[in-house]
Amino acid sequence: MGDADDIVDLGDEGGEGLEGSSKKKASGLAALLPNLLKFVAIGLGALVFIVTVAVITFNIMSKGGKSQTAVADPASAYVGTRPQFQIFSSISPVRTRTKDTTPYSVVVDMIIGYDLNDKNAQTELTGRLYELQDFVRSFFSGKYAAELQPENEARLKQEILEALNTRILDTSSARIILFKQLDVMEM
Repeated sequence: MGDADDIVDLGDEGGEGLEGSSKKKASGLAALLPNLLKFVAIGLGALVFIVTVAVITFNIMSKGGKSQTAVADPASAYVGTRPQFQIFSSISPVRTRTKDTTPYSVVVDMIIGYDLNDKNAQTELTGRLYELQDFVRSFFSGKYAAELQPENEARLKQEILEALNTRILDTSSARIILFKQLDVMEM
């Protein structure tokens, strides 16, 4: 009986082995899909975690999302100090005409302000005095009278400042433009 039982047992094991080997194992994408999905899920989980931590940290650092920039109230006692500038006022008053069809007469007396500690600016501006006078003449002769109205002064000053710093001055830079006189009169 022992031999017969052993044969039966071997037959059972052998039968199972034959059935298991007859099944085909998954190959290709079907075998990789569960692992691929697992890594994608881990990656997405890590990304969500990192973004959450970054948002929370940013909100804590920025005091709950409130802006760090404070705008000064113009009615308050403290407005801040305005910078002081050295001035170059050697440009004599310049007279020219506008480019209107019936030209207007323009008289301009301009002051250029530069940094207090800029030692080269006075020398450069003095050396370019005639260029500055020509620049002022050509700048205002290229404008219409409507562009030279008092409400446009801030824009005019900014245009002159940019033109001086880019086209005329090399080693120094102008910081502010002031008009002692800007008269536009119909001829």
